[in-house]
Amino acid sequence: MGSDTGKSFKCEPRPAAPDEWGIVKVSAMTWGEFRPDENKALLNEGLINPAYEIRSGDILISRANTVEHVGAPVLVGNVRPRLLLSDKSLRFQTGSGVDRKWFVYWLRSPVVRKAIAAKASGTSDSMRNISQPDLKAIAVPVPPAAEQSRIADILSTHFTRLDAIEARLRAAQRYLERLQDFVMTAAATGVLAWDANPQHMPIASSPAVRDGTLPPLATGWRWARLQDIADVAGGVTKDSKDQHDQDLPEVPYLRVANAQRAQLDLSHVTRIRVTPKILDKLRLRDGDLLMAEGGDRDKLGRGWIWEDQIEDCIHQNHLFRARILERATHPKLLGWYVNSAARAWFEANGKQSVNLASISISKVKLLPVPVPPQDEQEQADFVELGQRVLTRFEHLAAACEKGLAHASALRRLLLAEAFAGRLVPQDPDDEPAEDLLKRIRAEREAAEAERKAARRAAAQAKRKRLTKPKASAPADAPPPPTPITDTPFPEGEQTTLPLEFTK
Repeated sequence: MGSDTGKSFKCEPRPAAPDEWGIVKVSAMTWGEFRPDENKALLNEGLINPAYEIRSGDILISRANTVEHVGAPVLVGNVRPRLLLSDKSLRFQTGSGVDRKWFVYWLRSPVVRKAIAAKASGTSDSMRNISQPDLKAIAVPVPPAAEQSRIADILSTHFTRLDAIEARLRAAQRYLERLQDFVMTAAATGVLAWDANPQHMPIASSPAVRDGTLPPLATGWRWARLQDIADVAGGVTKDSKDQHDQDLPEVPYLRVANAQRAQLDLSHVTRIRVTPKILDKLRLRDGDLLMAEGGDRDKLGRGWIWEDQIEDCIHQNHLFRARILERATHPKLLGWYVNSAARAWFEANGKQSVNLASISISKVKLLPVPVPPQDEQEQADFVELGQRVLTRFEHLAAACEKGLAHASALRRLLLAEAFAGRLVPQDPDDEPAEDLLKRIRAEREAAEAERKAARRAAAQAKRKRLTKPKASAPADAPPPPTPITDTPFPEGEQTTLPLEFTK
């Protein structure tokens, strides 16, 4: 089975227009189905080799990708024209009689995924590479052609059912997320209580921020700016000169990755050296709310409450800390609001750079926040009610995650059984696989002989052109005219010739 790869080109970040050539991106081959719109417009179209145009029925893999996806295959269905392989993609060319769907399923099987993971080079999980020789070295257990079709058919049937189950589970997850948003907002504004009387309450506008439409509050609640009810501070800046002093204490600190939506992920907490003065200033306290300063625009402000999980822990400058003053509100009420209704406010007031968004501490201090009545027991009642409802949603979300994990395990099991010869029965009347392999070898030898003949013919034609005597001009012929031009060609300039893709 042959394979070829594309060439590196100069491209624009935008997708190619219908009349332009495009270069396929790694993301087009990552998620199990080919995504032709994941491409970049080609700038140097003079280097195009149409032999590397992607066509319907091609089997593609990304040879450079994450650990999870490097070498993962896709079967191209309907594809837009004028789309080329990139230098990070490979195309497999199967011999006649090899079922393409079967071959793609084989590339997805656990034994192949394990072999690719073992051979992929690179030390970073963000990008690994697999070479053509390493892929070609993987042994393929080839069954008869008829059995290939039976395997592909039964896997397609089972996978279609699993696709439907997974789609429903993901839809349920999205629905639960919307319900969680609703409950967090309702709890944080007091309207979750059955006897609440929702009403729209005004807040003094500020020219520095855009508040937009704020949700209604229960009777007795009011709006305030975050700076009115909490002390808001940034964290430690990484890579300052003090952090290289081995005599300073090393303490744990939280990064943006630790601040997830309505939860803190403490599975990986790094450490940093700081002066005792900075430690005293930034040491987190029980009830502090942490909020993300930067990242994707829809992630601004996400985070959760610190509950003294780690001793002497601080936070970096890309996290804001809000410390509630004089028990103005319960930390969970504030945290629920920040992670639900306030998300639109953070998006509206964030600043977008090329790749990341951010929001300044001066704006975060002006975040409108709902303030409950001062009765602490009443605040505790709101928290208890909200927590009780949200816990039920968390159980349902965990069940969805468990179902998705079970579906993924079933896929791996089906593939393992299929390529161990245990998923479909063998038929003694099938054409032996050895006959199929003989035909494939004969086809490859004939194709190679044809290519060699074509190369010899091209070489002979080139030699004839070079040895053909040039006709001499008559002695009385006038000299050729001098081209009229305002600017001569720069030295060495010539017309661009098409280049071959590197195999």
